[in-house]
Amino acid sequence: MIMNANNYIPKEPETIECNIEKTLDVIGGKWAFLVIRELFCGTKRFGELQRLIPAVSPRALTSTLRHLEEKGVLERHVFPTVPVTVEYTLTPKGEDLHAILKQMKLWAAKWT
Repeated sequence: MIMNANNYIPKEPETIECNIEKTLDVIGGKWAFLVIRELFCGTKRFGELQRLIPAVSPRALTSTLRHLEEKGVLERHVFPTVPVTVEYTLTPKGEDLHAILKQMKLWAAKWT
């Protein structure tokens, strides 16, 4: 059968789970990789992260940290001090992203 505009039948959308899409759901936010990059150097407090990533607003940083915590990339530790002290640390899941970040850095050095 020859296809033309009169007998074209679109395919049903497939619901194939793509691993790249799933990865981007976890770490695809604008600030996520920068937060993760800073946490590779060790545990950080909110204020430290804000100083290290000056372009991020407090609201965006809070949102990014919550998202990464919900996805299991980092852990939030609250200490009962006055004022309350909160620290963020990468989980093993987050530490596994080191190789990806390294490759992104190499790619950027070559192509940008």
